[in-house]
Amino acid sequence: MSNTLTDQPLTYRQMGTTARGQTHALFAQTMGYVAATAALFALGAWLGRTLTGGVGIIAFIAAFACLIGMRFAARRSAQLTVGLLAAFGLLIGLAVAPVIAYYGSMDPRALWEAGGATALFIAGFGAAGYATRRDLTAIARVCFWALLALIVAGIVLIFVHIPGADLAYSVLGLVIFAGFTMFDFQRLRTNTDVATAPFLAASIFLDVLNVFLFFLEIFSGGQGER
Repeated sequence: MSNTLTDQPLTYRQMGTTARGQTHALFAQTMGYVAATAALFALGAWLGRTLTGGVGIIAFIAAFACLIGMRFAARRSAQLTVGLLAAFGLLIGLAVAPVIAYYGSMDPRALWEAGGATALFIAGFGAAGYATRRDLTAIARVCFWALLALIVAGIVLIFVHIPGADLAYSVLGLVIFAGFTMFDFQRLRTNTDVATAPFLAASIFLDVLNVFLFFLEIFSGGQGER
């Protein structure tokens, strides 16, 4: 008599083990890409420390062109997709370099404080997102619309000075990116497609970058006020 009934659970266990292995591989590869992108960002920020704001804007546009290009490159070449991610990291470093150089000249300690706070922030909310079983898609959707509202508020604050608005802007930004960070790390746990690693890495890196800039504004005491 066939032992099908006893064989079937073993097959499911094997499938579960394979899925966990793919998830772990995706996590390792994604975080490797995040680390490499961060290193290229740091290189770009160092190389562009004497650049003007105009050159930074051009680098910013080119960086996001790389993000868009990744979507098209994914259909043709995984290597090209990773290459565009690397170019994005370097270009966004060049774009943000004038801002970082300004803060560094005003208060170098703020850079280290913002970096440390960012590491703790991403580790904490990333771990929470990775561990939670609740679907965070709705939270990500709310955060998206909240981010759009924050961008509009930021444009208004360029022309209208409101006391304490910069601090409130940064704190709200951190709340929004706490949600994005949790959502992105949850996607790391629920996804098993290694091909998505560059895109997840780009999303997580953008979380890290925005959190760092918000903390930089807070720890500098508003010295970068609009």
